[in-house]
Amino acid sequence: MKTELRAAIAQLSAERNLPKEVVLAALESALVSAYRRETSSLEQDVVVKVDGLAGEINFYIQKVIVDSVADPDKEISLDEARKLRATAQVGEMASIECTPRNIGRIAVQAAKQVVLQRLREAEHRIIYEELTDRAGELVTGTVQYMEPRRIYIRLNRTEAILPANEQVPGEHYYRGQRLKLYLLEMAHGGREPQIIVSRSHPNLIRKLFELEIPEVHTRIVALKAIAREAGHRTKVAVATAQESIDPVGCCLGPRGIRLQSIINELKGEKIDVIQWHDDPSVFISNALSPAQVASIRISEENNTATVVVPDKQLSLAIGKEGQNARLAAKLTGWRIDIKSVSAIEAERAAKRELTDILEATAPEITEMEPAEAAPIEEVVPEESIELPTISEAPARKSEEEQIRFAEDILLAALRARTPDKDRDRGAAKGKRKGKVVKYKERDEHLGDDEIEE
Repeated sequence: MKTELRAAIAQLSAERNLPKEVVLAALESALVSAYRRETSSLEQDVVVKVDGLAGEINFYIQKVIVDSVADPDKEISLDEARKLRATAQVGEMASIECTPRNIGRIAVQAAKQVVLQRLREAEHRIIYEELTDRAGELVTGTVQYMEPRRIYIRLNRTEAILPANEQVPGEHYYRGQRLKLYLLEMAHGGREPQIIVSRSHPNLIRKLFELEIPEVHTRIVALKAIAREAGHRTKVAVATAQESIDPVGCCLGPRGIRLQSIINELKGEKIDVIQWHDDPSVFISNALSPAQVASIRISEENNTATVVVPDKQLSLAIGKEGQNARLAAKLTGWRIDIKSVSAIEAERAAKRELTDILEATAPEITEMEPAEAAPIEEVVPEESIELPTISEAPARKSEEEQIRFAEDILLAALRARTPDKDRDRGAAKGKRKGKVVKYKERDEHLGDDEIEE
């Protein structure tokens, strides 16, 4: 029995990776619970001592030494206490041994459950203390089982939760799949702390770079900024203090093998590695790669950058649904306005045309300060200038009037060829109809003969 007890304690300590003291404390707590269930003495203060080396288990009931006993379950008289220990005094604790010879099956089952529960609690507490120091690090886990809103990941000795908002859109998970995850935080939920991990956090990219690229791990190459849209694309800005080292080439590796291993871990997510620069215009130009930039205008007051790209590069600079421009803005911290060369030229042409119009219509204005401007004197013209009224301006004849006027000219020419009598009768007839006056009003270019008629 003694050998079996020592072997059982050693086995539990090895399996749970717990100190033997923790296993002994859990066993003592379980035996106290079993004794109280067996003897129905819930009010008594029961203490169990387990000697792991000797393999002995002893039960004791602790009572307070008093002159007059009021509660037999918790108190003992001075005379009774001195029978156990001759030097006993009032107010001290007396330990009365009460080791049972055997315990029932139900009490043993209860003790077993208590032992397992105490060991599990101790294990979670130790793991929590270890993982608290590892928050923000890269961990490897296996998908245990899945629910609609979360996935349970089995870490080494504990269980972590991958919530839906920390999953990568479009990434498929299955049971038994091994994943690299970013240890996000330790949340207290229920009786046990919950370990929250992430697959969409930008720092997962940083940890993967440190894992796969030795120069990043040793801080020779620094990751200055990371902009990520999980599942689609990521931009990483890298720099180094050593001029002899190419930071972008270090991250790519021979034939891109280093970067390809990171892309495979992220299930095909695209990664752009760009050169970081102190000059914002150069940095923004690099951030918009693979698009080529023609010119950049920086406005530090508004934190805005206007980027001009060739017409063929406009769609590439903006990206699908604006993704390239959006990631470049996140990476650099600048608000980026992208325009094509033709759009800029059209704006300049419109401004030049407007300037020409203003110069042609407006008088020349001499620039001066408002305080130095000369007073305006009222000028009275010596002679009044009469402008023609609208009625005196020659009006454009309508098409119908022109036809009628041509008919009148033709009629006048025919009358000139007729005999005098007929012409006199025609003239008299024309006077009655008022056509001679009409001729004078309508056309000033008729001959003198026609006007007299």
